[in-house]
Amino acid sequence: MTLLKIYWRLKAVFKKLCFKIMFGKRFSIGKNTTFRKNFGLYLEKGASIKIGNDCFFNRGCSINCLESVEIGDHTIFGENVKIYDQNHKFRDRTKLIREQGYSVGKVKIGSNCWICTNAVILKGVEIGDNCVIGAGCVIYRDIPANSVVKSNGGITIETLE
Repeated sequence: MTLLKIYWRLKAVFKKLCFKIMFGKRFSIGKNTTFRKNFGLYLEKGASIKIGNDCFFNRGCSINCLESVEIGDHTIFGENVKIYDQNHKFRDRTKLIREQGYSVGKVKIGSNCWICTNAVILKGVEIGDNCVIGAGCVIYRDIPANSVVKSNGGITIETLE
């Protein structure tokens, strides 16, 4: 077990170094933050990502940033968590969706949070400190500090006009 921990730490150090070289001052990461296999990072020109100390990203997590994503200290992420600070525009039916651009909004995740497996954090969201976001939740609005969010399995379908 100790050898495996050493392996993951060394791999995280190498990955952090690669991100710093690629993104420079636009990418900030605290001490003792680690990543597992298939961690992905997309950072658009002019955007910034700040990750605090002692964070952990499990397998398959990704951060897609066109403006700003900030993550506090001691926050942990389950497998396949996705963070997006943008969304496709899609209301203009005379254009292809991919040609309509994006709407963007900063994402801020507090300290000491647990974002569980397959959660999706969408643009413009602030999650307070000490929150638990349940598996499979899609977070599209602010979550106050000291909250637990669970999915009720329901969906809403809206017709485009």
